[in-house]
Amino acid sequence: MELREIMTEMDFVVTEEMSMNKAMELMYQKKWNLLPVTDEKRLPVGVFTRSSLYRMISDGCPLSTSIEKYINRHVETIEIHTPFEQIETRVKSSKVGTGVVLNDDGTVAGILTKTDMVMSLFKSVNSLQTVKALKKTLETTLKYAYDGIIMADEKERIQMVSPPFLDLFNLQEDELLNKPVDKVLPKIDLKNVYKTQTAEVSDMMEINGINYIVQRIPILEDGKVIGAIGKVMFRQLNEVSELFKKLQRAESKASFYHQQYNEAESARFTWEHIWSVNTYMEKLKSSAAKAAKGRSTVLIRGESGTGKELFAHALHNSSARSKGKFVIVNCAAIPEELLESEFFGYEEGAFTGARQKGKIGKFDLANGGTLFLDEIGDMSVALQAKLLRVLQEREFYRVGGTKKIHVDVRIVAATNRDLEEMVKNGTFREDLYYRLNVISLQVPPLRERREDIPYLTQKLTEELNKMLGTTITGMEKDTKDALFHYHWPGNVRELKNILERAMTFAEHGKIQLEDLPDYMLKALPEKRQDRSISLVENAELETIKKALSEMNGNKAKAARMLGISRSGLYEKIRKYQLQ
Repeated sequence: MELREIMTEMDFVVTEEMSMNKAMELMYQKKWNLLPVTDEKRLPVGVFTRSSLYRMISDGCPLSTSIEKYINRHVETIEIHTPFEQIETRVKSSKVGTGVVLNDDGTVAGILTKTDMVMSLFKSVNSLQTVKALKKTLETTLKYAYDGIIMADEKERIQMVSPPFLDLFNLQEDELLNKPVDKVLPKIDLKNVYKTQTAEVSDMMEINGINYIVQRIPILEDGKVIGAIGKVMFRQLNEVSELFKKLQRAESKASFYHQQYNEAESARFTWEHIWSVNTYMEKLKSSAAKAAKGRSTVLIRGESGTGKELFAHALHNSSARSKGKFVIVNCAAIPEELLESEFFGYEEGAFTGARQKGKIGKFDLANGGTLFLDEIGDMSVALQAKLLRVLQEREFYRVGGTKKIHVDVRIVAATNRDLEEMVKNGTFREDLYYRLNVISLQVPPLRERREDIPYLTQKLTEELNKMLGTTITGMEKDTKDALFHYHWPGNVRELKNILERAMTFAEHGKIQLEDLPDYMLKALPEKRQDRSISLVENAELETIKKALSEMNGNKAKAARMLGISRSGLYEKIRKYQLQ
């Protein structure tokens, strides 16, 4: 067995100039305990370890700080052509968990961990049950392993476990050996890799105040799982867990938006997602649910941000077409010259820049399902005529095509425009208006159902806590009053945006009045506005008093402390009539 087969190759470069932030990200991504540091020729100059990272954090280093001063210049290296027997001996006697592997020219090739050694030994046998000659070596490796390691056979029974693992979970070896791994150690959750045959890494977990991560690794031979390894990383992990949590929150938010993107052609919401305690809204949902059972076109009307798209999703999900596609076209977002090709697709060579094999349109995609036309009032008159033809005859031609395409699509449209006025002005076809307005649903603005504001605030806070990784438990009474009395021109969408901003800036577990945006506070009714301004002024007054007190009345020093000019401070003193 060659060392190259055992080691973990290094496919990146770490130099002395690398920032603490970049080094931390690499450790997190690679799940390595140390990073080999090289010069411009990839020759080793030292290692940057988790201990080094912890020292930088303890020293209060900014994330942009170079790692140069925290590099351990002592490097334990292994030549890439070292015989396997020597590697085995060195692993047993080494006091560190990882060695740096060098190429023949002295450059860094990768790293060799004790876990790599364990993995290689397992790959060299046909089955975990046949491990005999290597058992003593494996036991020795496990004994000196830096992290906790547990191994199970093809029957999911524990065969080996390392002392650090037993120490972490406060267990005895005889409590685990030959026991089903999912019964005695459900938190390790090795069972899943037997099914997926794919390695995975757990979220951050905790036991007795110690943070740890489990790396689950299936052992495969000829496409069959013959065992699994659970590597528990916990050494010094608790010291940097706060930094990792920040990354996890960012990943959580990115994952949320990625999921939304992947579900773009499927209806994500049902009637349960339309949160309301308003009587009219409940009747509207009931009427919409009845309309969903038929085939008629539905027109959803209401101001921007009221939740028209939620109604469209729920209509599709409660209809007989729920297993079909739910395709959205925002008529206001697509340039007019591209809207026809988006709707109907085009044939090969239909116009300059067209794809060689042509493209199918939204009507094709929605065949057998629902096509949601958002902002229908922004469609050009020319395209309105073609849309009317499809609605009437259920067929169309692709751009540049001569063959009729037959489709079975249900249309749900939405608009915040006054279609009746547009019909009078000639900017919206009257015949299309009557074709779309078979069943009309009018979603009321948020200011007309103010009893929904507290309920929506509670539900949105719960949802945003999960998305943002925040722990907001509520809001102060004056903040609730401000939300209740605001006129909400952007409706529920604006409420969600304001809550997301407030929850991001909140520092006390509850949203304060000062966490709300200034434009909202200024737009409140006069009595509310005065109270909001007085709160800000009181905070400013107390800050000035504190600065003057700490500087023993020295106005120049107080001004510097407050970050304002001396004349600015004198103006504030006159304003608040301070002596």
